[in-house]
Amino acid sequence: MSTAGLDIRAPKKKCGDARCPFHGNLKVRGRLLTGRAVSTAGKGFVVVQMEYLHRVPKYNRSERRTSRVSARVPQCLDVSDGDSVTIGECRPLSKTISFVVVESRRGS
Repeated sequence: MSTAGLDIRAPKKKCGDARCPFHGNLKVRGRLLTGRAVSTAGKGFVVVQMEYLHRVPKYNRSERRTSRVSARVPQCLDVSDGDSVTIGECRPLSKTISFVVVESRRGS
């Protein structure tokens, strides 16, 4: 069972996807990010939204900001809106996609 070089278990479902980090030949390197899937309307990809705090030194306060990233979803993973997902950086797969979903957790 391949873990794609990560501390994440490979999904039990098998796929013949060449762009899958577990069953294909896509290498995951660089950053691992965690966020919430906000749009799964596209075919084969998902939009992940991440929230973070940004410090504003002038007012000695913090403000909440969001960032959105597009990520490819392998065929062996099921992702729906509202799921908490972990995405890993990979080579550019298209103009806007340079991440792949490596783990999905329902709800939260």
